[in-house]
Amino acid sequence: MIKEKTDKRTCLACGNVLKGRADKKFCNDYCRNNYNNEQKAKGGQSPLVRNINNALLKNRKVLESILPEGEETAKANKDKLQRLGFQFKYLTHIYTTKTGKTYYYCYDYGYLPLDNDWFLIVKKKEE
Repeated sequence: MIKEKTDKRTCLACGNVLKGRADKKFCNDYCRNNYNNEQKAKGGQSPLVRNINNALLKNRKVLESILPEGEETAKANKDKLQRLGFQFKYLTHIYTTKTGKTYYYCYDYGYLPLDNDWFLIVKKKEE
């Protein structure tokens, strides 16, 4: 005698009955994307906060892309940074040295403004 499985799995987004793999959660990409976007929206973050966090992460990626692996510093001009999508108004913290130099950071990557719209890119050393 063949035993039929009576509990039907349903799509987490639309509720339609799922067919196919046993671990399938959504009936298609649209439902998967819609469900995940709703979950992000429920996360308690307003669109403003989410956009600022995205801008900070983008700034970090830009600084990381300029600093070669294994190097301590690199230089880039303002035009290059802006072309790569860097937004100077978003930063996580500011560090001023004993000598009065001010570094602006996006998480662990930062920059020191130099003359003629050039910037020294640095990575914070692990403690």
